[in-house]
Amino acid sequence: MSFQRRQLLQILSYTFGVSFIPQNKLAMAAQNSAQPASPVPSAKAPAKHESGATEMEKVAGIGGLFFRAHDPKALGNWYLQHLGIALEPTSEGGTVWQQEAGPTVFSPFPEKTGYFGDPTKVWMVNFRVHDLDKMVAQLRTAGIEVKDPESYPNIGRFARLHDPEGNPIELWQPA
Repeated sequence: MSFQRRQLLQILSYTFGVSFIPQNKLAMAAQNSAQPASPVPSAKAPAKHESGATEMEKVAGIGGLFFRAHDPKALGNWYLQHLGIALEPTSEGGTVWQQEAGPTVFSPFPEKTGYFGDPTKVWMVNFRVHDLDKMVAQLRTAGIEVKDPESYPNIGRFARLHDPEGNPIELWQPA
């Protein structure tokens, strides 16, 4: 198993609280200590630690993804046409893309990773999909090259592609 794929599986293991790959006792202990002992407290009332200190405020989610593009308008239209992601509102009262609730992995990768493909690309976005086969067929019909999906038990299926400017995209159908 490649280092990058193993790293992703470890991240997903920590996110879901289930081990997807064999781990040594030290890694299992680290995973168990990273799991919250109780549900996440409501954002309306700050939780108190046993020591009486107030718990750290945390972000609630990702509010946007902003990146540079050679042709922002054309690239935005590509995302709208092929992935259904609405661009930012162009008028007052316009709506933004509403994503469905679900797991989100937030993970820095090593600077020299080959996981994103082109070493000049510094980010990769992973989109959750309901039907990976249908999405892959839709993209291929539009002439977009998509690598064959790969399956990982208890995690799901993944397929990779690039937008017109070469930015890496991973599609994920959770298990």
